[in-house]
Amino acid sequence: MQTKDSLSDLRNVYLSPSFSLSYKDPLNIVRGQGQYLYDSNGTKYLDGINNIQHVGHSHPKVIEAANAQFKKLNTNTRYLDETILNYAQALTEKLPKGLNKCFFTNSGSESNDLALRLARKYTNSRETIVLDGAYHGHSISLIEVSPYKFNGPGGEGPPEYVHPIPMPDPFRGKYRGQGSGPLYFEEIKKVLKKLNSEKKNVSAFMSEAVMGCGGQIFPPGKFLGPSYDAVKEQGGLCIADEVQIGFGRLGKHFWGFEVDGLKPDIVTLGKSIGNGHPLSVVVTSDDIAERFHDGMEYFNSFGGNPVSCAVGKAVLEIIEEEELQKNALEVGQKLFLMLNEIKGKYDLIGDVRGQGLFIGIELIEDTGSLTPSALAAKNIVELMKEDRILLSTDGPDHNVIKIKPPMVFNSEDALFFIETLDKILSKY
Repeated sequence: MQTKDSLSDLRNVYLSPSFSLSYKDPLNIVRGQGQYLYDSNGTKYLDGINNIQHVGHSHPKVIEAANAQFKKLNTNTRYLDETILNYAQALTEKLPKGLNKCFFTNSGSESNDLALRLARKYTNSRETIVLDGAYHGHSISLIEVSPYKFNGPGGEGPPEYVHPIPMPDPFRGKYRGQGSGPLYFEEIKKVLKKLNSEKKNVSAFMSEAVMGCGGQIFPPGKFLGPSYDAVKEQGGLCIADEVQIGFGRLGKHFWGFEVDGLKPDIVTLGKSIGNGHPLSVVVTSDDIAERFHDGMEYFNSFGGNPVSCAVGKAVLEIIEEEELQKNALEVGQKLFLMLNEIKGKYDLIGDVRGQGLFIGIELIEDTGSLTPSALAAKNIVELMKEDRILLSTDGPDHNVIKIKPPMVFNSEDALFFIETLDKILSKY
């Protein structure tokens, strides 16, 4: 087996430096099982961040579904095949009525790119409203609508047809407090008014109902609902990016957009949908899909292949069979309460926010100015790793510790997490 040093040397030779590594002393992870990862020395780590392995690393039912289908057939969508149809039916049954047309892709980025195409075709416009701090993918079109990227290192800002509004952060945002929703809605209205005055049609409002890379941001009430209504009234479409937060992770709701009772025109799904298998889906209405059908064929060599669809259906079944949404609700509530108890002990913790197994811990330097403490967040993540818990940071200021583990994360894991964090903070 290669040593860590030799692997690092090979990585430098064969991989671009654009690929980042976690931790000062990178881990050589060789195996995963459930909510745990194991390194080359056999050390077990609690995975507190991998929302892609939604139903747990190396779930036997997912593996069996992939293997069984691979033994029979794996091809493209140009043939009649019940696997894709069975999965599409099972998936759309989880979505609001009217969202019944599926486009299968291989990643969240592919799906979000296609969602933009659908919206632009339907509205004959490119004018897109996004939330500051948002990340929607790595393609050219998605870097253009991702302030998390175009305002960061190497970014070039937005093109003229992309309109970011302030991130709806009730803790440290432009407007603060849970009553700030109408103020953020006014920012949407300003963009719509400007577009109208310039005789431009709005194409889409693309957003996560709960922001991931923005720092686990839960927008205040009376923002997203009125924003959806206003955009639709002006002829635009509302795209719900569920790539990070869907499939029961929030506990009370299967989808993020259900938190505010939203009805998107287009929904994009990825990451957890395939438990690590490359699978993603765009779901929309008959009307939008029909408008897109203009003679140019939509074809994806691997999107919707039978193996991927078998895996996706297995993931849906596991969520139900193992009551993972219920687990996210119950364990998440316990974790949230314990985190708030810790928050009362340490001024370093400015805010704890979340639902289910999607929680953010925002660290600050002082309670007056709420100055973000990126250094503390980075250091604590490193110290948690030394105690065999894996986390990472996010947010525009990189001061938010994010918790989004596999959905099999249990009460014992939550208690271990809290005890470890408390110990580290007491010495920090």
